[in-house]
Amino acid sequence: MFRKFKKTKYPPSHKPVLVWDGECGFCKYWVIRWKSLTSGNIVYKTYQEVASQFQDIPIKEFKKASRLIETDGCVYSGPDSAYRSYTYTNKTWPWHNWYTRYNWFATLSDHGYNYIAKHRPFFFDLTKLCFGSDPKHLKPYWLLYLLAVFAAFYFLWTIL
Repeated sequence: MFRKFKKTKYPPSHKPVLVWDGECGFCKYWVIRWKSLTSGNIVYKTYQEVASQFQDIPIKEFKKASRLIETDGCVYSGPDSAYRSYTYTNKTWPWHNWYTRYNWFATLSDHGYNYIAKHRPFFFDLTKLCFGSDPKHLKPYWLLYLLAVFAAFYFLWTIL
């Protein structure tokens, strides 16, 4: 499991920085998506580029989870780095508030994030299958799959 950090002594000076694994296709897909949603309000850097700037966060922890580091030094780790990044969009998203308010949601998110992080290639393929290859323009392919499953169940139900 990834380790959470509350603060860093080395905050970015101008904008929050989301630090992610530059060798991960799954991570890159979602970073492209977040960039299009946050409209320049966050700087996105790979840990390979900037880990040395945040000397109080071990590189092994950057390898385990993304980190959103704000200008006041607050650090949001793993799923909360994603949830917190949504607060920099022009929409209201409940995820960060749920993460900080509901222990069950934080625990579920952390374990889910950890599982996905350990199986990134599979979840990258699943992401492209469900949402398409262009993270800026998600396609609801998952809905078609769900409808096909319901249609198959309905068909089987009616002939039995």
